[in-house]
Amino acid sequence: MQGLVWNVRGPSAQPESGQARSYKPRAKSRRAQRESEGIVVPHEAQASTKAVGHNAAGGKGPCGGHAERAGKREGMAGKTASNDPDGEEPGDKVRQLQRQLWAAAKRASGRRFHALYGQVCRDDVLHEAWRRVRRNKGAAGVDRMTIDAVEQYGVRRFLQELGEVLRAGEYGAQVVRRVYIPKADGGKRPLGIPTVQDRVVQMAAKLVLEPIFEADFGPQSYGFRPRRSAQMALERLRRLGNAGADHVLDADIENYFGSIEHDKLLTLVSQRVSDRRMLKLVRQWLQAGVLDEGVVRHPVAGTPQGGVISPLLSNIYLHVLDRVWARHGAHLGTLVRYADDFVVMCGNARDCEEAQGRIEHVLDRLGLKLHPQKTRRVVLTGGQEGFDFLGCHLHKRMSGRLWQQKGLRRYYLQNWPSRKAMNRVRERVRELTPRGRCHRDVRGVIAELNPVLRGWGQYFRTGNAANHFIDVDDYVVNRLRSLRIKRAGRHLWSGQARHWDRDYFESLGLHRLRGTIRYSSKAPGNRGVA
Repeated sequence: MQGLVWNVRGPSAQPESGQARSYKPRAKSRRAQRESEGIVVPHEAQASTKAVGHNAAGGKGPCGGHAERAGKREGMAGKTASNDPDGEEPGDKVRQLQRQLWAAAKRASGRRFHALYGQVCRDDVLHEAWRRVRRNKGAAGVDRMTIDAVEQYGVRRFLQELGEVLRAGEYGAQVVRRVYIPKADGGKRPLGIPTVQDRVVQMAAKLVLEPIFEADFGPQSYGFRPRRSAQMALERLRRLGNAGADHVLDADIENYFGSIEHDKLLTLVSQRVSDRRMLKLVRQWLQAGVLDEGVVRHPVAGTPQGGVISPLLSNIYLHVLDRVWARHGAHLGTLVRYADDFVVMCGNARDCEEAQGRIEHVLDRLGLKLHPQKTRRVVLTGGQEGFDFLGCHLHKRMSGRLWQQKGLRRYYLQNWPSRKAMNRVRERVRELTPRGRCHRDVRGVIAELNPVLRGWGQYFRTGNAANHFIDVDDYVVNRLRSLRIKRAGRHLWSGQARHWDRDYFESLGLHRLRGTIRYSSKAPGNRGVA
């Protein structure tokens, strides 16, 4: 495991000179600003305004205005809603803390942070964590405590007691409740649901840890990161494909979340965190155990899907792949990763084959391996093959306009909803429009359909999905028409069903999918790609 540790200067956060430097809010030379590593991170929510002003991005501290501009690009700057659960006191102290941590981590790539546990226990951090947990909703854990139950108990009282438990060092993670959700291939995906209390603490820890590791994450990673999305990853692939990357390694990691080795993950976390209490928190969540069908199991590897902190930990674990690839594999092709799903866009078949070998070597060091049936090499040249990524099917199509106007054969990479995505939305529509609902007011059925259609259409609207949107619209109209025909029964007069068309249901409020090709003008990591 020693081979995974890079740029670690030791447990001390002191400058390379070995002398501690106390930060003073006064003008410094440019050289002193570069050498300075100290940044005042307030341990209490009541930190002085002067200290915050000199150490926040855009202040007079060593970060300067660069941290403000760069922090905004990375999602570490800006304002949040009120930190108070009732919305009475607006403030952005949590965001200021994140901005400070990100700037400090960005300036010193080998710095290890201490005294982070105290930041997790801060009242404003816990309030912000609760606000986000409440916004995400979610089911109850093993204690059957729900979000509504906490609000009935009293949010202030709940957070105050939780903060006291954390500061006293008496917090202990509870067992995770295991549930299964169906997968597109017919299998079941296991999810772990922590208790509300654990979700709040995990969110608070994420608020503190995320900016530190976000400073290290590369542009090839798009999943579960601030100001990054699946659409940005797809846009990156489109530009690479149109720039000549016709050979694709479509990779899939076998049982990724169940194969993460705890010791290796904690080693990677400790490269940036030296706070033992914070590392203890992470270990507790990894080893909390899972309640599955009345039996508590304690897995020796893996992180449960469904935990608040799990996406961040998964990115930390696979950041090793990103870092090694940037150093030793970038000449073979471009890596685009969304959590555990990733592809490598290469220029020729030889580079694509070599890329697979190198990735298998790195994953083997992490205790992971590629799925032999789901990993394949795809040739995009001339529209020969295509591949699925993030719910979309990517395929090259010849430009009809160039062929008609100039007689040129030019192929461009396009994306539209995959077959699995089409089947899922049809299945969801079918669930909401059973024949037993024919006696309900059709407006009520439409009200339940609209959120599904809006969400699905919003995700795929940036691709070449116009024809697929028409197919889904027609399917929805046919399902609603069947309900009206079933309700009319023997009283249906000749030609009446023809009036129940798309315009009719739109007049009742049905959302219509409209497919337009929209390409993102700005996406992280797209510089230099046409």
